[in-house]
Amino acid sequence: MTKERQLLEMINRIKSNDGPYTHSDPYRPAYHLSPPFGLMNDPNGLLYFKGRFHVFFQWNPFGTDHRTKVWGHFSSTDLLHWEGHPPALVPGEWYDRNGCYSGSAIEHDGKMYLFYTGNVKKLNGERESYQCLAISEDGIHFEKKGPILHVPKGYTSHFRDPKVWRHNDHWYMVLGAQSDAFQGRAVLFSSTDFCHWQMLGPIAGSHWNHSGDLGYMWECPDFFHLQGKDILLFCPQGLEPKGMNYNNLYQSGYLAGRWIPGTNHYEHGEFRELDRGFDFYAPQTFVDPKMRRILIAWMGMGDENERYHPTVEKGWIHALTLPRELKVIGDHLYQTPIDEIQNLRRGEPIRLHIDMNRDHSEYSATISPHAEIIVHVHSLTSGPLEITIRNNIQFSYDTDHGIFTLRRKKFNGNQYESRQCMIGKLSKLQIFLDSSSVEVFINDGQEVFTARFFADPEDHSFLIASDSQATVDLQIYSLLASYPIFR
Repeated sequence: MTKERQLLEMINRIKSNDGPYTHSDPYRPAYHLSPPFGLMNDPNGLLYFKGRFHVFFQWNPFGTDHRTKVWGHFSSTDLLHWEGHPPALVPGEWYDRNGCYSGSAIEHDGKMYLFYTGNVKKLNGERESYQCLAISEDGIHFEKKGPILHVPKGYTSHFRDPKVWRHNDHWYMVLGAQSDAFQGRAVLFSSTDFCHWQMLGPIAGSHWNHSGDLGYMWECPDFFHLQGKDILLFCPQGLEPKGMNYNNLYQSGYLAGRWIPGTNHYEHGEFRELDRGFDFYAPQTFVDPKMRRILIAWMGMGDENERYHPTVEKGWIHALTLPRELKVIGDHLYQTPIDEIQNLRRGEPIRLHIDMNRDHSEYSATISPHAEIIVHVHSLTSGPLEITIRNNIQFSYDTDHGIFTLRRKKFNGNQYESRQCMIGKLSKLQIFLDSSSVEVFINDGQEVFTARFFADPEDHSFLIASDSQATVDLQIYSLLASYPIFR
C-alpha cells in the first residue's frame, strides 16, 4: 500500500471517529493545535485567505519520528475552532521525494501560493534542496509547479524555509542557510513574478556585519516591518549556553533594526531570545484582517526528551503554541495572547485578593487542567513568590535579584530542570494551562516561558506561596475545549 493510500485511510478513520484522534488521552491539548496522529513540528504557510485562517504544519503521519514530512493543514474562521483538512503537500516528485519541508504562503490575484523546500537525499548520503512553488484556487487543493530556486554558490545544501512577502512592486524571499564556511545566514532574494529570483545577498549572519558567533545554521527566518522596526526572526543552531541564555538544544530569537528595501543592507542590534522556556521553536508570523502581526510557533524542540513523551505510546507527539500578537517597545518584541482567547472562558472565575505573610503564607485551590490564571502582584518584599501547578510545574520570582524561574519535572523521572531570565520588577503573570502545556506571559508580554509537562492526570492542584509580605489579586478561569473537527 502506498503512503498516499495509507494517509487517505487514516484521514477517513478520523472523519468516522474511529481513528486514534481520541479526546480520552489526558495529555491531549484541549485548545492548542496538535496532530491527530504522528509527529507535528514547524508551523508553515500562516495566512488569512478567503475568509479563513490557514495553519499548515510539518507532519509525519506515519510515526512519531522526523522521517517523512508532509504539510498538514488546519483552517479556522476565528483562530479558536479549527477544521482539519487533507495534507496540502505530500512528497513524491523528484525535487521533494524525501520531504516537503517548511515554508510560507501568500495571496495574489485571488490564489494561494505556497513556497516550500523540497528535500532530496541521494544514495551516497548527500542532500539536495530546492525552493518550490504550489498554487491553489480554494486553499485546499494544490498544484505543484516545481522548483523556482536552486542553492546558489557559496552555500551548502542546508538552504531552506522560504518566507515570502511583498513590499511595493517587488516580492521578497528570505531563506535560512549555511555558508560554505559553516556559518548561519539569512539570505535575501527579490522577484516580480515568483518564478525568477535575484539574489540580493545575506542580510545577517554568524560572524557577518560585525555580528559575533551566532551558530553554524539558521532555520525558519521571518522578516517584517512592525512599528518602525524591521524584525528578523530566525532559529540559530550551534549556540553555546551563556548563563541564563541559550540553554535549549536550539534557539529561537530575533534582531531588530532598519532595512533598506531593494538591498541586503540591514543594520540591527543584538540577538535576543523570543521565549525563555523549554519548548518553543520555528516561529512564523502573518498579518490578519485587523492588521495585527500574529505569531505561532512549534511547542517542541526535537531534543532527546522526545523519546520520553508519554503521548508516543498513543501514536502522537507535539503541539503548536497559542496565537500571539506582537508589538515593539523600544527594540524589544512583546508577545501577548490574542484577545479572541477570552471567548474560551467558561463561567465565572475564581477572584481573590490575597495578603500573604508569615502567618498566612500560601493559598491553594483545585483548578481545571484547561485554565487561564491571572496574577496581579501589588507588593512583594524580599524573598520569593512561588506558584506550583499540579505538583509538576513551578514558577518563582526572586524579588531580591529580579530573576524569574520556571521549573518542571523531567519527563524521564522526578528530578527537576529549570529555565530562567532577568525581568526586573514583577507586576503581572498571565498563565495558560492546557492538558500538557503551559505558556506564561510576564508583565504583559515582556518575557514568555513555554513548556510541555506531563503531570499526574488526577492532580489538579494549584498553590501560590510566599515566605515574605506579598499582596496579589488572583483570577482563575476554566477554559472550554476546542478540539479540531475533520470533515
